[in-house]
Amino acid sequence: MATDDRGDRRPVRVWVDGCFDMAHFGHANALRQAKKMGDYLVVGIHSDEEITKHKGPPVMTEQERYKMVGAIKWVDEVVEGSPYVTTLETMDKYNCDFCVHGDDITMTADGQDTYAEVKNCGRYKECRRTAGISTTDMVGRMLLLTKTHHDREHEAHPPRKQVEELGTGHEARSPWTGVSQFLPTTQKIAQFSEGGANPQPGDRIVYVSGAFDLFHVGHLDFLQKARQEGDYLIVGLHTDPVVNWYKGSNHPIMNIHERTLCVLACRYVSEVVIGAPYTVTKELMDHFSVDVVVHGRTPYPPDRDGSDPYRVPKELEKFKRIDSDNDMTTSKIIKRIISNRLNFEARNKAKEEKEIRAFENLQKQMASGECFLEES
Repeated sequence: MATDDRGDRRPVRVWVDGCFDMAHFGHANALRQAKKMGDYLVVGIHSDEEITKHKGPPVMTEQERYKMVGAIKWVDEVVEGSPYVTTLETMDKYNCDFCVHGDDITMTADGQDTYAEVKNCGRYKECRRTAGISTTDMVGRMLLLTKTHHDREHEAHPPRKQVEELGTGHEARSPWTGVSQFLPTTQKIAQFSEGGANPQPGDRIVYVSGAFDLFHVGHLDFLQKARQEGDYLIVGLHTDPVVNWYKGSNHPIMNIHERTLCVLACRYVSEVVIGAPYTVTKELMDHFSVDVVVHGRTPYPPDRDGSDPYRVPKELEKFKRIDSDNDMTTSKIIKRIISNRLNFEARNKAKEEKEIRAFENLQKQMASGECFLEES
């Protein structure tokens, strides 16, 4: 809590801003950390025009990004069209005490630190960046893939070496995602589960299952509609090999641990079953006291033995199909990347070069005594 002019205690308001392109668990983790530094979290999101000017074209539209960030459970307020350079004027407009950003470099098109003003005034704090995930990395995972590669009827996989170099060049952690530096821990899952509660007596339990790969606005709208079917929403996530079996090619793009955190960060989700069976069994429904099993309008393949994976809830008259009214899919995101391949390759290359220049300038300033780093 902070103190106002009269000495009364008031909630600490925290400001965070960014692009939040292809919003993922790394973004969610930064927002989680920022929220813990105060009481109320305000998130400013840059427009498509601002991002294109300073970084290159975003993958997701501004309206998609506004909706995704607004659904992250630690966010209290979203400011649309926030300026790319963070100013005291903006923070004061929304009564924010300080701003928070990850410990990475953010610069304008002309190479200036976007947080210089608030840093100089002592109203800047840093949180830890989540290792192993970034929008650049996710774009990189898809840049070497072709439309043919993601065609269900074209099952040829890219060479092993090509897959391992996808995105960051580090050795692949999963044979299904191709690349992942993210190392899951029980602590991280517990942090993302915070705020969750057990179902209360009389609650209507809703169950959905799927891949939820590259968690996007289509998933978000579906989960919001599913939550409206009851009081407690459980999401079952299929394993990487199972997703690869029914989606083919090099799916999923994100491994099950990454997908778990993305789904857990959604404010409509109450619980996640990690490695849920493809077929919804009576044992599963009894274990979680499921009242209704929900699926979207998209078709689903039969299980390996040819059976309907939703036979049991259908027989129990506990199955319902809903329409999210959103036609976004993981495949459409991949197609956006592939169709704009050259633009995104140039964006990633430019970002890398800009960060190298910034680091070199910082080293020069330190060597000349123009700046110094405080000891932690």
